[in-house]
Amino acid sequence: MRHDRILACLTLGLLNVFVLATGVVALDVIESRPGETAPYPVARAEEGPAPAAADAGAEAVGPDRLADILDDPMSRSDISEGLFAYVADAQTHQELYARQGTKGAVPASTTKVVTAVAVLHSPGPDTHITTRVVRGEDPDEVVLVGGGDPTLTRKDDGERYPRLATLEDLARQTAASLDEEGIDAVRLDYDDSTYPGSALGPGWKKNYVPEGSTGAVHALMIDEGRVEPDSSSRVENPPLVAAEAFAKELESAGITVTGGLSEVTAPEEPDVLGSVDSPPVSALVEMMMLTSDNNIAEALARQIALAQGEELTFEGAVAATDTVLAELGIEGVDISDNSGLSTRNRISPQALVELLLLAADPDRPDLYYTLSGLPTAHFSGSLRSRYSPSGPAEAGAGLVRAKTGTLNGVSALAGTAYNAEGRLVVFAFVANHSGASGYILDTLAAVLV
Repeated sequence: MRHDRILACLTLGLLNVFVLATGVVALDVIESRPGETAPYPVARAEEGPAPAAADAGAEAVGPDRLADILDDPMSRSDISEGLFAYVADAQTHQELYARQGTKGAVPASTTKVVTAVAVLHSPGPDTHITTRVVRGEDPDEVVLVGGGDPTLTRKDDGERYPRLATLEDLARQTAASLDEEGIDAVRLDYDDSTYPGSALGPGWKKNYVPEGSTGAVHALMIDEGRVEPDSSSRVENPPLVAAEAFAKELESAGITVTGGLSEVTAPEEPDVLGSVDSPPVSALVEMMMLTSDNNIAEALARQIALAQGEELTFEGAVAATDTVLAELGIEGVDISDNSGLSTRNRISPQALVELLLLAADPDRPDLYYTLSGLPTAHFSGSLRSRYSPSGPAEAGAGLVRAKTGTLNGVSALAGTAYNAEGRLVVFAFVANHSGASGYILDTLAAVLV
């Protein structure tokens, strides 16, 4: 799943040119926050009138009416026996529709809704993940210490938003520190010990890493373990590749690397020669949600574990997430990982909707990034190629924003949708069926519009 280049300035420029209407991105109950533009897809810009803006005073949707219009397309879908659904009014939180709504279903990547809310609650949106270079046990040794930032990259790309931490910057800092001591040659080793335990999650299939769905989970990696930043192919040893790349950056910064590149454990209270921080958790959540990024999800999960005093493993992250969900009063979540790759995960559609409603609570601005990261139908992220013109779900283009989820025999969609009167509803549709397809769920979300 490739990183989208979501440039703030470019996006605003596109919206100024093509967007026909604006609306509130999150729930219309959030009067305390400034409204953000709801993109209306370029492909449909000349096809008709602008959609209605969010209207908190619009007539509420009647549950009976919604059942009348949802039941038929569900029955015609050929996967009706495997469908789970829950729909609620964004303003009143009233249940509008439920179909096995409280039962646990395999959620695929809609698991990331859980991860987003949990990490934004604890440790919080302003947290950063730090990568350091420290002095080693020997006077001429330095150690690259991974802190768990999967977005660490080699060089700054001036066109990328948000700005990522780079080895180039880290090497310059390290070289400056060494220059002050008159040192121009060092041995370089690396420390990947921040994450103990397995690098692959419970319930993960063996082909996930080879096919590029995710990289193995390491505390030290660059570009999420990709062969190239925009490639889906992954390297065999992400920590070593990161160390090799850093050695080249040190050389470019004027420091000779005389050897090493061995995996070590850094001293407990080391002399720090340089450090770089990831984007804040708020931005990482938005990146994760927009492109359904699995490595970011598991890195954020370990930040939850760190904040809750759990071990930085899959098991520790899940235990920490459970603790946070209990604090938030959310039930119906039983997970084995935080990315949704695990086939063992079970989440009820009602729980997904309740999490999205929590993220819209005006008293919880820390959770809002869960919503601002949602892809927009036929416009951005993992929904960019869906809801196309002349398709059965075209009505949802620009008006549906949702987190996607896909595994073999699993499709899921959880997010928000505006109806014709501007009333906002929150929904979760999950299909556990051999014929499950995102496009089938798209038609259901379009019905809401």
